Amino acid sequence: MTLLGTLAPGAGLLRTRARRFGTLLLLLAALVLLLLVYKVVTTGLVGSALELGVSRSALLVLIWCVIGGAALWMLSIAMTAALTRSAHLTRDERLASTMVAFLCCLAVAAPSAYAVHTLGVQRSLVDEVFAPDQDRSGGNGGSASGGAPEVGQDDPWASVPRVNLLLLGSDAGVSRVGVRTDSMMVASIDTRTGDTVLIGVPRNLENAPIPASNPLSTLYPDGYNCGDECLINGIWTLATDNAALFPGETNPGLRSIRDVIGEVLGLRIDNTVVVDLSGFADLVDAMGGVEINVQERVCIGCKALSDGTIVGTTAWIEPGVQRLDGYRALWYARSRATTDDFSRMRRQRCVTGALIAQVNPGTMLLRYPALATVLKEHVSVDIAQSHLSAWVPLVEKIQAEGRLRSLPLTNKVIDVGNPDYPAIHALVANATSANPITPSASATPSPSGSPSPATSPATSDPTEPDDTLNDLAATC
Repeated sequence: MTLLGTLAPGAGLLRTRARRFGTLLLLLAALVLLLLVYKVVTTGLVGSALELGVSRSALLVLIWCVIGGAALWMLSIAMTAALTRSAHLTRDERLASTMVAFLCCLAVAAPSAYAVHTLGVQRSLVDEVFAPDQDRSGGNGGSASGGAPEVGQDDPWASVPRVNLLLLGSDAGVSRVGVRTDSMMVASIDTRTGDTVLIGVPRNLENAPIPASNPLSTLYPDGYNCGDECLINGIWTLATDNAALFPGETNPGLRSIRDVIGEVLGLRIDNTVVVDLSGFADLVDAMGGVEINVQERVCIGCKALSDGTIVGTTAWIEPGVQRLDGYRALWYARSRATTDDFSRMRRQRCVTGALIAQVNPGTMLLRYPALATVLKEHVSVDIAQSHLSAWVPLVEKIQAEGRLRSLPLTNKVIDVGNPDYPAIHALVANATSANPITPSASATPSPSGSPSPATSPATSDPTEPDDTLNDLAATC
């Protein structure tokens, strides 16, 4: 009966004088099980887990429910062992009976303690990684735009047909001065279909426009223009160095790079995700690695000297489909000694797309403690905590139904030294339209005889990557 009470809370008490208590526990357990089944059937297993995992209040309630439920369960086990024990047992038999009850209680306590710990980790992760609800200034969290979902509605994105998420990889570290955003992509998501286009912004883009609403425009009214020294990846540090221009701002660098990239692309940036690249390798490892179709030979540990000499190479990542661990994935995404910035941009968007496509809930759950630690230490997201529930169905739609495209603004598409920003806006407007024109769909020249900005041609060499708007899978 003690073992039976361990399998089903209260079942061991049904033949004792405490049978009413046992019946109550059994009915409560059945009710909880039925509610869980109903939730999974109506929302789906992943959706139910995500919906719970983004709510700090729901997580707190669940923590106390697990603690209370485990306490009642163990109490019923102890009561069963005591009430069903024969009065004629020997001392050794009583000791054995007590040990069985103890082990049965331990079988309930151990997974309950792990569940409470995991739920607590998730609750702290939501608190540390995502923006607090009261911070809507755009300085340290919260969307400063009008693209916020209407939480609680059947379709929270009904009034937001497209949401633009800025993904930044920073090179902040103990040996670095300032923050340079060496990886900049905008994930523009169609909230109705889940279709997403990854727009890659080159780190060496010059003459970046600064909107009049940003205080840096007082220093550079005609854009960030001072020659080869003024590259877009230095905007964050520029704003930090001139923090006096941003009174009350907790993160002028983040605000400024968001403002500038929005101006470059002609898009409203709704939210940002910042990943410290020093923790990128740990993030990939925590996700179980990433499978990549390596299309060019990339060196590891290498560095290019001013005279073009390559030094420090310790190994190579050879072409072919393979699973990369965090260390190799970081070098694949960042190495440029034997290639260039634009090749690195292509590889970065391929790594990003592969990580999005390969997220597996089962694997994530098994690796969760390590993943949560990495996220808390190296990732910050300015999506407000109260908006997270609206992102649950959108994330599911992106993975289940969405089409993933890419538009890298490389030197095959734009002139990074003297960019034509109206042409860039046309490229982006086409890529984010409901029916974008792809190179294969149109080869019609513009009236001037040059290719239309919305359909810039791919390189004539079929062995080189296609940098026009295309499905990510086709170019990676």
